[in-house]
Amino acid sequence: MSAVVIAGAMALDAVTGDPRSLYARVPHPVTLMARSLVALETRLNRPEDADSRRRTLGVVSLVVYVGGWTALGVGLARLLDGPMGTLLLIALASTLLAGRDLLDQVGVVAEAMDGPEDLTAARSAVGRIVGRETASLDRPAVARAAIESLAENLSDGFVAPVFWFAVAGLPGLVAYKAINTADSLIGHRNARYQAFGWAAARLDDLANWIPARLTAALLALAATREGRAGEAWSTARRDARRHLSPNAGWPEAAMAGALGIRLGGPRRYGAEQVDGAWFGSGREDADTSDLSRALQLARRVWVALIATALTVALISD
Repeated sequence: MSAVVIAGAMALDAVTGDPRSLYARVPHPVTLMARSLVALETRLNRPEDADSRRRTLGVVSLVVYVGGWTALGVGLARLLDGPMGTLLLIALASTLLAGRDLLDQVGVVAEAMDGPEDLTAARSAVGRIVGRETASLDRPAVARAAIESLAENLSDGFVAPVFWFAVAGLPGLVAYKAINTADSLIGHRNARYQAFGWAAARLDDLANWIPARLTAALLALAATREGRAGEAWSTARRDARRHLSPNAGWPEAAMAGALGIRLGGPRRYGAEQVDGAWFGSGREDADTSDLSRALQLARRVWVALIATALTVALISD
């Protein structure tokens, strides 16, 4: 994919994000992906079936779903030719990047934490970006939850889509978003999705293997100004394996090392208490300043990727 198109898509995402006024009128592409998968899952994932059959049907559903969306990406890539087609391609690709929205949502948490001592607003804001129970979180736990979500979603929502867009063009970007959406919807370890969503979870692990480690490296580079690049990278290499996910631990541990704090630890999902591992060897009491520094690191990664794409475009010309 042209470096100019990649840079343009990232820049447009930085400026506009996902305009609420637009998506109040038309469905977002990811919403359409989700609807198509839900239609398949509702029809094929029957509780009365044996797990082996549910797993097989999950694989079939994933092939149909990802294959269909990838084919659409191939078709659109062939249609979007010439100057106008390039502009439309940039616009379409930008809708599948979530960098601006991620920073905005985490920024809302930071603003709420800067407010009164009452944490109700901050807990509500962080509850929109994490799956854990937030009603009883204290101030350090709210900050840690927001920082962890920022680190993981910087990889899943921005670096990974850009990576696959660069590697395989619009079809690669669309395929990745379809896979990641499938993991978000059905890649859960519960009675309903354990078997049916098995393939979605494994494919998402595969698709994010390189981007997660790339994100950790980018966060380490972003921490160079503070002299913490080495600590960020060494923390990622040492602690990433402690995470239940083969990928999420890399950006989270790198962020912990870059900030000099600890992330992870125990958390609650509904009635279930999860004794999560800790990442990093710094302090546990994360605060608003740590969240602000995490946002700054994420912005540096964003700027670095845009600058890299523009540099490649200039050199290639």
